[in-house]
Amino acid sequence: MLTELGKKAKLAARTLARVPTSQKNAALNLMADTLLADQQAILTANAQDVEAGKANGLSVAMVDRLMLNESRLTGIADSLRQVANLPDPVGEIFEDGILPNGLHVRKQRVPLGVLGVIYEARPNVTVDVAGLALKSGNAVILRGGSETLHSNRALVASLQKALTHSGIPNDIIQFIDSPDRALVLDLLHLKDYVDMIIPRGGAGLHEFCRENSHIPVITGGIGICHLFVDDTADLDAALAIIHNAKTQRPSVCNALDTTLVHRSIAQDFLPRLVNHLAPAGVTFRAETVAASLLNHESVLPAGEKDFDTEWLSLVLGLKVVDGLDEAIEHIAAHSTAHSDGILTRTDEHAQRFIAEVDSAAVYVNASTRFTDGTELGLGAEVAISTQRLHARGPMALRELTTYKWVVIGDNHVRQ
Repeated sequence: MLTELGKKAKLAARTLARVPTSQKNAALNLMADTLLADQQAILTANAQDVEAGKANGLSVAMVDRLMLNESRLTGIADSLRQVANLPDPVGEIFEDGILPNGLHVRKQRVPLGVLGVIYEARPNVTVDVAGLALKSGNAVILRGGSETLHSNRALVASLQKALTHSGIPNDIIQFIDSPDRALVLDLLHLKDYVDMIIPRGGAGLHEFCRENSHIPVITGGIGICHLFVDDTADLDAALAIIHNAKTQRPSVCNALDTTLVHRSIAQDFLPRLVNHLAPAGVTFRAETVAASLLNHESVLPAGEKDFDTEWLSLVLGLKVVDGLDEAIEHIAAHSTAHSDGILTRTDEHAQRFIAEVDSAAVYVNASTRFTDGTELGLGAEVAISTQRLHARGPMALRELTTYKWVVIGDNHVRQ
């Protein structure tokens, strides 16, 4: 089954390499229009998945990721239009020059080829990945979770219909239409046809892909995110930033998990922080010193593994630290290298934090919620990479390309 999908995707990718930007953009806009035209069928299919997910005991966070509504579908369609408006990286020429022997040498951006994307309860990923793959000249094989099967069938059918009407082979979007878990392993072994594997899900999925793939894997998307409140921070602004980072959408990977507070301001700031966030439903896991400064029903002692937990819910870890050194040490020990920040009015502290905290996105006086392709001006993204090769942070159009050397001579031969 998957070999046939791989063959179709590989052939479609070669065809897509010849499609001009104008045609890709027109297809993206038509895909957006078609999703909205097919809204009723898509939302009906999604309602089946949501109902089944609740019956099967999916967490509140997972159900939130799974759910589509008119507003979310409109946002998904808009993200396709944003991708259509972005520059096409394919064919971009850089490092262009003439060697002393007269050879004209340049690098030129080309698609990666065929992407294999494995993800869980997020049907928006289906559309985001398909749109970015199309614009960057890649074919894609999608393997969503069993909990999104009905939603993804409806979404892929709509997208493929738009591609057909745009004159682009709809084989550039391949969908593994089966919940059989064995097919994930089959996809990881499809090295003759797939050029990169991108998992989007929990730590277990990432570990499984790293251990079993015969294809290069880009990992990331798991965020244990921190904000350190320095002793020179604007505390009123800090309350608003932390509130946004924790509560704006707690079920996503760039939501805040731990707040570190400088010891010299902890006695004043921590009670203010708890009183500010508790009405929004936030509960707290406080280490010993932080807990001793708080007397609130929403505050519980931090457990042994609480600072290594991606909460994906309205839970926030609290810890008092002696200063910047201890904050950086804590982040190095517990962060997943996703998104970490400092709230400070001391530029020297900000610059040290930027230099020493080795995360894909590092923030100064801002919410961690901006680690997102759309928010950073990239359109949608296929994943947030927390590794070093070949991309870090939101993976959008340029991160879905590689390059080739183009060498043009005038009957040159090597001496």
